[in-house]
Amino acid sequence: MVSKKIINIIILFLIVSNSYATFILIPMDDKQKNHLKSYGIAYWTLQNNVEVKWLLNYRGGSFLIENYGEIQNECILRGISFEVIANVRASGILNQIAQPDVNMETMKLEKAPKIAVYSPKNKLPWDDAVTLVLTYAQIPYDIIYDGEIIDGALSKYDWLHLHHEDFTGQYGKFYAAYKNMPWYKEQQRKNEEMAAKYGFDKVSKLKLFVSQTIRDYVTKGGFLFAMCSATDTYDIALAASGTDICESMFDHDHADPNAQSKLDYNQTFAFKDFKISKNPYEYEYSTIDATKTRKVPKDQDYFTLFDFSAKWDPVPTMLCQNHKNMIKGFMGQTTSYNKEYLKSDVLILGENKSANEARYIHGEYGQGTWTFYGGHDPEDFQHFVYDPPTDLDLHPMSPGYRLILNNVLFPAAKKKKRKT
Repeated sequence: MVSKKIINIIILFLIVSNSYATFILIPMDDKQKNHLKSYGIAYWTLQNNVEVKWLLNYRGGSFLIENYGEIQNECILRGISFEVIANVRASGILNQIAQPDVNMETMKLEKAPKIAVYSPKNKLPWDDAVTLVLTYAQIPYDIIYDGEIIDGALSKYDWLHLHHEDFTGQYGKFYAAYKNMPWYKEQQRKNEEMAAKYGFDKVSKLKLFVSQTIRDYVTKGGFLFAMCSATDTYDIALAASGTDICESMFDHDHADPNAQSKLDYNQTFAFKDFKISKNPYEYEYSTIDATKTRKVPKDQDYFTLFDFSAKWDPVPTMLCQNHKNMIKGFMGQTTSYNKEYLKSDVLILGENKSANEARYIHGEYGQGTWTFYGGHDPEDFQHFVYDPPTDLDLHPMSPGYRLILNNVLFPAAKKKKRKT
């Protein structure tokens, strides 16, 4: 029989040992000198089978990790600010977050999500903010395109990003400005070859099949993230599944003159009742996008993130984690979304209220989720074709880029549905 004295010694030893246990706190407020690479260290930690606690609304959405020397060294190598704190302080932080009257929550991140970026293999004269920031943050990803999706590759991935893409088969509606450029001709040639290879007589039909396959992926639990024109053209392609909206320079025959009346908005994720642009020379797809109608001066172009309840709405809270509530605006072929064309179940995460436009939206579909983010590059107000890629070493604290990386880590959390 173990004596009472020995039991007391064991308890004392456990108390003393626990008091000396330490954690790494990666702050995500203004004390952090590289917010973007901080997401990369969280991802790297998950890759090494160490749990990460995402402290929602605590100091900008900080990360709490058990203290290992390897993690400290990696933070130093990557230029990431961190604090080593004792167990008693870590417990105090978690207790503070757990208080019912505090708008904070602890979210356990358990597994590094496997990431795919839907992007063409040939070089085009523009870059993509998501691949830029994934590379900068040292988060690994695979590039896949139509062939891989048709061949069933999506089942291997937890998270899919749609690169700057036109899912309607109209080649970005660049015809008027760039139809004679070698890259445009090469893009059309490769897409037509891909369509023929898989038995489609038109690129628009290939893109529709890919769009529907991605929808099935989300239905089964996948996480979809898209920016710029990949957002509205995706929904337009789904809505136009029963008609032809492409003129002859895109698919070698005329568009259906009654295409507008044949759109099926029940097929879409986010948008309803929009009017498509029938002019092939217009650099616009539909009335969803507010780029041409918005009257917002550059120095006043900001959008506000919504303040959700961390305990009741953990998903949108995760997607909005930031050290800034006001995000400077940036344009794209699709800059923002006219609110009148949003479905009633779409959750607006960020908006420019004065312009009556949504910039950052989210929703559920089947067992999965989708998130759409308007604009092309969060640190380049008006990014043009042929412009050089943004140097993120100049923007390591970018709140606009943080929103992208929130989406990357989102699938690592144990999925929680929004409470009603």
